[in-house]
Amino acid sequence: MNLEKLLIVLTLSNFLAAGIATLFGSCGFFCYKTVPTYCTDGWISPNMTGLKKSLDNRLFGQHLVKDIVYKAVKGHVTNKSPQKALALSFNGWTGCGKTYVSKIIAEHLYRKGIDSSYVHVMIATHDFPHKSMVETYKEQLKRWIVGNVTKCGRSMFIFDEMDKMPEGLVGVLKPFLDHYPHVAGIDFRKCIFLFLSNTGAHSFIEETLMNWQRGRRREDMTIKHMDHLIHLGSFNSNGGFWHTTLIEKHLIDYFVPFLPLERAHIKHLTMMKPILISIVK
Repeated sequence: MNLEKLLIVLTLSNFLAAGIATLFGSCGFFCYKTVPTYCTDGWISPNMTGLKKSLDNRLFGQHLVKDIVYKAVKGHVTNKSPQKALALSFNGWTGCGKTYVSKIIAEHLYRKGIDSSYVHVMIATHDFPHKSMVETYKEQLKRWIVGNVTKCGRSMFIFDEMDKMPEGLVGVLKPFLDHYPHVAGIDFRKCIFLFLSNTGAHSFIEETLMNWQRGRRREDMTIKHMDHLIHLGSFNSNGGFWHTTLIEKHLIDYFVPFLPLERAHIKHLTMMKPILISIVK
């Protein structure tokens, strides 16, 4: 498989991911769900056995993702007194499963899954389109997060298209991700923050291709080298995390690499589509 063929496979995976994405709803920055729910065990009931099963059976070609996500989420939600909010950065090519895994996590933490009143999705190009308004966005984002966590201390926030986020915006999240027991009288330590980005995607393609050319199995790829590629890209790429205190203060708990999909993985996803539809229904 040369680089050209790999890119063709990635393009096909993007079309498939787009089709799967239509099976699920999403909500933007100032979009509010109208069906009332409550921040209680009846509406928030973590199912870690179900999370592991879903990652094992519904996610293909992402062995690194499965291990990191399960351990990180389980360790956080089963800890009655976490030291800080959980912050995960999902990095990789469009269509490799970042949004999909985010929805799997929500599905096993909240009764209504991604449609829960306590799961909040923000898309950079939709919710923060004007770089000139970054100071206004900072104040809006800060007030909005404080307001939502005031309603429920176990909220989840998903920031999509982090690589397109106005420079400096996510720096306002620093107090909410740090090791403070309270910020303005509010405890943010049980929250989960997911940051989805294409940062590192080209490096992942090159590394995956070189691994194949060396005759090694995909599963032999470890987090150690990929982690270095992500940190370098996240810190040095303009936009999103570029030179933010979130990186400098090591407030992102895990950088999770999503590898480019191969034909076999796309075939599995195609076979899974009817099952996914039945799950949603």
